[in-house]
Amino acid sequence: MPRSTAARADRDRPTYHHGNLREALITAGLELTRTGGPDALSLRDATRRVGVSPNAAYRHFADREALLAAIAARIQQGMAERMRGFTSPAPAHLTPARAALRAVGLGYIAFARREPGWFEVAFGNADAVPAVEPGAMPPPLAMLVSALDGLVAWGELDAAARPGAEWPCWSAVHGFALLALTGPLRGLPATDVDAAAERTVDAIIAGLLD
Repeated sequence: MPRSTAARADRDRPTYHHGNLREALITAGLELTRTGGPDALSLRDATRRVGVSPNAAYRHFADREALLAAIAARIQQGMAERMRGFTSPAPAHLTPARAALRAVGLGYIAFARREPGWFEVAFGNADAVPAVEPGAMPPPLAMLVSALDGLVAWGELDAAARPGAEWPCWSAVHGFALLALTGPLRGLPATDVDAAAERTVDAIIAGLLD
């Protein structure tokens, strides 16, 4: 093996132990973007964290945008898991179906406020977020769709009113999240933002069902 080739092989040899370079690069990207958002990601920084040369990344990702898209998909999965585990006291009169929809909306907002860098990567960057296609919904959207379908199953939402109901619901919580992160709500005490978030989600549910 020529010396230059051997040197390059040594340079590209991973310093991690599991041997999965693609996964290691995604993990490094998650670390970089958690506080810095999409602008904090570069292939050079990600590969430096893993311990390989920048060229090694191209074995798995065509460019930075491809890595960013993979990171966004991973964040969306983690976001859905946190939304699924989100708990907040709901009014006693709410049915399980309404409470489930409420938890989805408040969980979405809570994730955005807790992880603003990841939230921007997951849903605020056109390079990372592909257009929604039938059968390939982002996990947080799939949770919203499931909650709305649950309302139909419980007889609380007319089946004729169900198609497309996810879009005004998602728009409301996403817009609120942006107001809380970069708009006039960002300077308010956390308890006030919590109350405003609950009022927003409750108003959407009331408008949808009442």
